[in-house]
Amino acid sequence: MAENKENRGQTPDLNNPEMRHEHADVNVWAIGKLGIALVLVTVASVILMFGVFRYFETREGGKQTPASLFSIDSRKLPPEPNVFFNEHETLNQQDIRANEERELNGYGWVDQAHGVVRIPIDRAMDMVVQRGLPARPASQLQQPETRPGQGQQK
Repeated sequence: MAENKENRGQTPDLNNPEMRHEHADVNVWAIGKLGIALVLVTVASVILMFGVFRYFETREGGKQTPASLFSIDSRKLPPEPNVFFNEHETLNQQDIRANEERELNGYGWVDQAHGVVRIPIDRAMDMVVQRGLPARPASQLQQPETRPGQGQQK
């Protein structure tokens, strides 16, 4: 080790065959101990895993056998749902469209107790054009605010 510290700042002379390789070897015993420890930990975890599985199995009341395919009567099972296909989709859309058209173009009560009715949208637009939109009185219009320090200009 002392000789390695002396040569740190110097570049080795590669013409010398003694300087072309490392003189210090890898600590094989440390790597071997690490490998042995990894194998022992793996074996211990597998044994522990089987012990936990055995505990859960006895806790649940023994081995449970899966149902065989032959014991299931396929005639009694409901059909699998298919959420991507609706064979009556066009009829449903037509019904929805007809209901919307009836509400937009027909008369009806919205709230009979309060006297609120529904009129066709074309008739409502004509009434707005005839009567006009309600306007606020001039006293309720917002006056522009003056900022402090601005004052009124004369």
